[in-house]
Amino acid sequence: DQRGIVSHLVAHGDEQFKSHHAFMSSGSWCKVPSNTQRHKSDKLFKCALCPQAFARNSDLRRHNQTHTDEKPFKCKLCPKAFAQNSYLRKHNQTHTGEKPFKCKLCSKAFSRSLDLRVHILTHTGEKPFKCKFCPQAFARNADLRRHNRTHTGEKPFKCNPCPQAFAQNAHLKDHKHTLVINHLSASFTEKLLLGIQV
Repeated sequence: DQRGIVSHLVAHGDEQFKSHHAFMSSGSWCKVPSNTQRHKSDKLFKCALCPQAFARNSDLRRHNQTHTDEKPFKCKLCPKAFAQNSYLRKHNQTHTGEKPFKCKLCSKAFSRSLDLRVHILTHTGEKPFKCKFCPQAFARNADLRRHNRTHTGEKPFKCNPCPQAFAQNAHLKDHKHTLVINHLSASFTEKLLLGIQV
């Protein structure tokens, strides 16, 4: 029947159905998971390092890169490299300024879908990331992690030239900026004292 065929095509990634939710003429959504479960035995390509299995060898090869830290997709504009081409394409948007993910509630747009999802929480007021040490809650997990350091005293951002460490990367950047200014100022003062033309 037509419903079964469309379910099968959606489950197995036929290009025509890959990006659509395949709405049936009867008005009900296609039930992909049950069809997918029927074909679990189709996953013939098994990972040698973990229990994962895949229907296509190309998916297994892509998965294997998570075990090897291999990053063959290199950015042409900066030193970053990625395990998958799709990650590189998303990263390239940071260089081009492209922001395809637009908020439907305001005029803001984002280069990553994750940033849009976090932004939407500002409209709803939802703060799902709750501190286990105090009543504070946050819209972003990164903000919760930063906040937790005020409780734990963790200082993961270390200065190379000196032994100081900081809870936030922004504080390390400020510190390094101060070191540069102090170094330039000391160098300038030394030259003045030595009578060297500046």
